[in-house]
Amino acid sequence: MSALLSATQKMHNARRIIEILMGSKMWLPGLQEYIDEDFEGLTYFDVKDFYKGNSKLAIEFLQENQNYSETENLYLEMKAMLLTNPKNGKLPKTISYPRSYDGAIVEQWIQHKVGSGLWYFFGYKFASFKEVLDIESLFERNQDKVMSLAMSIDPEVFEENSFNEIFLSKLGEYITKSILPDLYKERTIRSSVLPRRIQYFTALLSTLIIVGLLAPLVTLLLGLPVLILIISYSFSCSLLFYLAIAFFQFLKSEVSE
Repeated sequence: MSALLSATQKMHNARRIIEILMGSKMWLPGLQEYIDEDFEGLTYFDVKDFYKGNSKLAIEFLQENQNYSETENLYLEMKAMLLTNPKNGKLPKTISYPRSYDGAIVEQWIQHKVGSGLWYFFGYKFASFKEVLDIESLFERNQDKVMSLAMSIDPEVFEENSFNEIFLSKLGEYITKSILPDLYKERTIRSSVLPRRIQYFTALLSTLIIVGLLAPLVTLLLGLPVLILIISYSFSCSLLFYLAIAFFQFLKSEVSE
């Protein structure tokens, strides 16, 4: 499995855990409706970047006198992890787990350190929030599913864990410090490799045009020896065969990744 595919799969599983948590009853009554309906299009990124003045909804949200003990910020952050487009704050009915994550959403996740809220609310400040974040309300089957997903992310890190605030804090830290940096790094490497491959194929194609078309044409116009024509066609056929094989291998590697 390639490094990029591995990082992507880990992000998929982390987001599946977040999806379970968001749909649970651990939240204060009315919070989910407050965020998903009253502030439907609002994103965590808008709130973090409110000072830029690009979102009136974010300013309105910050001016509200919320009664959710700051857990609305955690809910927004977790919601941001389920987005695949940073400019669209509305979650679809079915969460998307794409073949690869767009660079725009990955950069927003990195920039705003999504996942750190889990560490803050369930680790550093859990004593202050344990009365308003009822993690024990998750059904046992969902707790088991969460732990199974965590084990698929990294069995060494999460092997000795059980579903509790310590695990959720560790998960947030792992997302922020491991999954997202790896995903960003591998995407960056991938982005730099593709242009080089394209340049390589372009150079070979240009050579094929020169040798396979222009050289025979010049040979015929100037009455050069037929041997040159034979060599030109032989080289062109060999290069064309090589291009076909190389391009097939390129497509095969793209599909597998």
